[in-house]
Amino acid sequence: MPEPNESVQRKILHVDADAFYCSVEERDDPALTGKAFAVGGKAERRGVIATCSYEARKSGVHSAMASYRALRLCPELIILPARFDVYKAASRQMHAIFHRYTEMIEPLSLDEAYLDVSQSSQCRGSGTLMAREIMQSVCEEVGINVSVGVAPNKFLAKVASDWNKPNGLCVITPDQVRDFVFELPVEKIHGVGKVTAQKLHNKGIMTCGMLRQYSPVELCRWFGSFGERLWELSRGVDDRALELDRRRKSLSVEHTFDEDLHDEQSILTQVKPLIEDLSQRFQAIRNEYSVTKRFVKVKFNDFTQTTLEEMIEWDDQTPEAHFQSLVIRAWQRGNKPVRLLGVGVRLLDLRTSGQMQQLELFERRGRRI
Repeated sequence: MPEPNESVQRKILHVDADAFYCSVEERDDPALTGKAFAVGGKAERRGVIATCSYEARKSGVHSAMASYRALRLCPELIILPARFDVYKAASRQMHAIFHRYTEMIEPLSLDEAYLDVSQSSQCRGSGTLMAREIMQSVCEEVGINVSVGVAPNKFLAKVASDWNKPNGLCVITPDQVRDFVFELPVEKIHGVGKVTAQKLHNKGIMTCGMLRQYSPVELCRWFGSFGERLWELSRGVDDRALELDRRRKSLSVEHTFDEDLHDEQSILTQVKPLIEDLSQRFQAIRNEYSVTKRFVKVKFNDFTQTTLEEMIEWDDQTPEAHFQSLVIRAWQRGNKPVRLLGVGVRLLDLRTSGQMQQLELFERRGRRI
């Protein structure tokens, strides 16, 4: 792979599969074509929608929505169980195609990735032509459609990939950046969620062009350290490099219960199997990470939730008891029936921290919990 050359114009592709899980299901069962369907959990088991077809979206169904609510909005909705092995296989096929163009790939999820093709010689170095070839190859070889954004940086490439969905291509050339970003709604800025967007709206700031009227000092006064980032992105400036080796920062497991948990004992009974699952998953990465904190998540029957975490001491020999205590303290914040419990740990990457001593969370003196 050629060495990076700062004088070369950056060409970043953001490839995003269209309704990925549903696209794979429709590929394997063409009878689903044109129907309102989703992949997710069953309504009677308090499931949640993972993704849904574009036909279902017309009725207001969207990902992360409770399945029972989705069925109210769209009574004809078909909900299929997830087949993650099949989705992972499709993802591997997609990434094999990406590697034909560059080794500079930052995976974001099974169906989404950044590609830096700045120094690729494929398609005579044209990012647009590479994007078109990738779209065609994924369609022919994987059997699904992807949308691609081509731009000088990650921020704009991600915005562009969503611009003409589904099965769309959007190219933002360097000379188009200023005008394109000027009209961009502030909600499209990376890192701007509902709260920040509302704060911007309250100040009469609806677009990046409006945001440019303010200095970094003013934006930092309103939004803290994120203010400087807002100033840069409102001008289309994003110098972030691709993260070619994304490392974990945490590990967690959670479970949604068929029936609410109403008291302390029923809650505590569910903590141990969650810890055992977390422990098993941690064993696969224990040589690469150290554990710094433990945390819990409690979601109540009204869909409000709370989290609680604590540092882990070196002489901690009772992780189960600590997790149980955290869960009960978190539950007492709401003191309402519980529909979901989660447990997890914050991780320190031993490869980058220079620390080779392993903090044993799940194993003490030869005894596993």
